[in-house]
Amino acid sequence: MDMNQSAEIQAEIAQLRIWPRRYTVVALLALATAICYVDRVNISIAIIPLARDRGYNAAATGLVLSSFFWGYIGPQMLGGWLADRFGGKRVLSVGVLLWSVGTLLTPAAADISFGALLLMRAVLGLGESVHFPAVHSLAARWTVESERSRAISLYVSGVSFGTAVALIASPVIVLSMGWPAVFYISGILGVIWLLVWLVKAADVPAQCAGVTAHELALIRADQAQAPLAESIPWAAILREKNVWAIVIAHVCNNFGLYIILLWLPSYLHKTFSVPMERLGSYSIVPWIAAFGVGNFSGWIADGLRRQGMSLTAVRKLMQTLAFTLGAVPMLLLPLANSALVATALVTAATGGAAFGIAGFAANHLDIAPRYAGILMGLSNTFAQLPGIIGIALTGFIVNLTHSFAGAFYLIALIYMAGMVCYLTMGSGERRF
Repeated sequence: MDMNQSAEIQAEIAQLRIWPRRYTVVALLALATAICYVDRVNISIAIIPLARDRGYNAAATGLVLSSFFWGYIGPQMLGGWLADRFGGKRVLSVGVLLWSVGTLLTPAAADISFGALLLMRAVLGLGESVHFPAVHSLAARWTVESERSRAISLYVSGVSFGTAVALIASPVIVLSMGWPAVFYISGILGVIWLLVWLVKAADVPAQCAGVTAHELALIRADQAQAPLAESIPWAAILREKNVWAIVIAHVCNNFGLYIILLWLPSYLHKTFSVPMERLGSYSIVPWIAAFGVGNFSGWIADGLRRQGMSLTAVRKLMQTLAFTLGAVPMLLLPLANSALVATALVTAATGGAAFGIAGFAANHLDIAPRYAGILMGLSNTFAQLPGIIGIALTGFIVNLTHSFAGAFYLIALIYMAGMVCYLTMGSGERRF
């Protein structure tokens, strides 16, 4: 072996020892998603003492829980366009800063008036609205195709991880420090994340000082080219049926997700008299399952691709599993006669629905990697309608029927409709 060969081997070994910067970026995106959901979900626990102290009924509680979506639904498309056109780092940074400030100011707003509380929740939603469009745009430029389903599953599963953290930590904080403390603590976490993000990330790998030449070559070789978009083919995007398959699946998925996410603690508390100190331990279980299944789905999807299954077949299989396994437990949930049985059924539904992370949630990057932020902005805009309508509607259903059964049956029906549409219209083939 000559000296040149030895040097090349040593260089390869050195590269293997370096933690790739793309892993750091994906990990930070996952952590941002987790913090995003901590800030979003802690209200589901805090609302119980807050509603008691302020005298809110179920309808008023539903308005507080849904007001987040008033701000969240609007700038989705703008966030996606800005990220695809100018880069996702700055867009995500501004979003995290805004939602952290909104979180920190929530207790003060509640002291001022009911309207001020609704407004601050809407401000929180406004900041978080750019999160997923910016993250998808960044992922299209930072991930390699052979790792993509796993990477997306990791950062999207931050939804489940952040939810679990919020549900287990919030009751403890509320009981020991009072409900305002949950907002102060989670708001500070967002500020800390932002400081790390500004140092470690960049819009594209080529602009990041922490990316080695070896990693940059790997990303460029194993990635659908996704340069920043100078123009957006809006007409073609809006005519494409595969885009609308993603939109419909996203809407149907979120209908169940948001109702479970924000009403589960109240459901357990009202239906089975689960005390505050035990709400976290019951409510956390479905999101642990969703975190595990969501990440597992990414490994399955990448494995099926390596075995030769078409990307279209992989996405449809994952989404069919998600909607079917999500719907069946919802049909059985009204029959639950204890908090333990109810939690088991919700866990089965939430865990099953998490297969969709490797279905519709990854599909934006398949069909249009260069416009992944735009597509996520489009689908996530429509997917907030269940947050505005479904969350508030659940409150009115409970007020009218004194039961959550109607909401559970409606979730199952929506899931089945979404599955039919995705199987009919969906595709994994690149369109743009």
